[in-house]
Amino acid sequence: MNINTDVIMNTYSRFPICFERGEGMYLYDIDGKKYLDFVAGIAVNSLGHANPKLGETIAKQAMTLIHCSNLYYTVPQIKLAEKLVEKTDFDKVFFCNSGAESVESALKLARKYAYMKGKPGTEIIAMEHSFHGRTYGAVTATGQEKYQKGLGEMLPNIIHVPYNDFDALKAAVSEKTCAILMEVMQGEGGIIPADKEYLQNVRKLCDEKDILLMFDEVQTGVGRCGELFAYQVYGVAPDCLSTAKGLAGGVPIGAFMAKESAAKAFNPGDHASTFGRNPLATSCGLVVMNELFEGGLLENVKKNGQYLGEALKNLAKKHEKMVSDVRGMGFMWGMELKGEAAPIIKKCIDAGLLLVGAGPNVIRFVPPLIASKEDIDEMAKILDKALE
Repeated sequence: MNINTDVIMNTYSRFPICFERGEGMYLYDIDGKKYLDFVAGIAVNSLGHANPKLGETIAKQAMTLIHCSNLYYTVPQIKLAEKLVEKTDFDKVFFCNSGAESVESALKLARKYAYMKGKPGTEIIAMEHSFHGRTYGAVTATGQEKYQKGLGEMLPNIIHVPYNDFDALKAAVSEKTCAILMEVMQGEGGIIPADKEYLQNVRKLCDEKDILLMFDEVQTGVGRCGELFAYQVYGVAPDCLSTAKGLAGGVPIGAFMAKESAAKAFNPGDHASTFGRNPLATSCGLVVMNELFEGGLLENVKKNGQYLGEALKNLAKKHEKMVSDVRGMGFMWGMELKGEAAPIIKKCIDAGLLLVGAGPNVIRFVPPLIASKEDIDEMAKILDKALE
């Protein structure tokens, strides 16, 4: 099939593949070639492709109510918020459309919180090598200059410190600091998990200084790390949390959650999202939540996430001349190579396996949460040949 790609704005370095349909763990391009999907829309397709429950919910809700103004409530909005509050340490939920929007919500709340508390500054500390999104506030908070190149001046009063370095963070805190923003496991920065003691110390510091601790769990959240959110694996709860990606199984949605003590800094008119919390997206979010807790999806991630990690570590031992490290948890792993990741990823794609990078030297593994041992074995077999 001939397709005209010239009409698409050049904002991605795309592979020359055009997908037509998906089923479970597989995608099919317009020429009929089949690919095992270990990208999942970059941690978005939590239920895999063409999930019947998700499809039926979309069809039913589309014929009932797709959108109405946020001047009113809807039942799916309230039910999804209730579910998220029930399963987390938070009291309030704000729905938007993406991870970047959720992070923007966090940045705004942090400064509104400082204003409410009469703090002398609105400085936010973020991490080097972090990634928080492409909107202006989110890209300012992102600790990688390549994403800021050519944009001119960034937003003021956002500074960066090394990740997992508590001494550096503590030294950067001043009376002007109102919030600390970080990923529980850095994604685009190379799949770097936080140290538990580090998170515990940051939590204690925030309590002592009345600083908001804000976690970006856009990628690590919604079951990907074995619990609903990765902070629950560590046992360290933030004051606010941003999430998105897998929450509605592929339908655009974002959620920003906060404890009551922080959430009360927002008043009517302080923040909004026209399409946020629409009944279509939130009803899909309910399907995902039900599958996680009633459908056995979390148990699958815990069990097969460990199996995935072992498979990757076995490959690392076999190909120790090429692989320097394997790290991660649940269904979010990174394999760091001693050279560029791109050639290996291309070989895997040619062989029918979709993988994605996390920086120049790391291969990222973020499959749908339905991945079985057989799927992992098939992935490992293809990757093994590519590494040879």
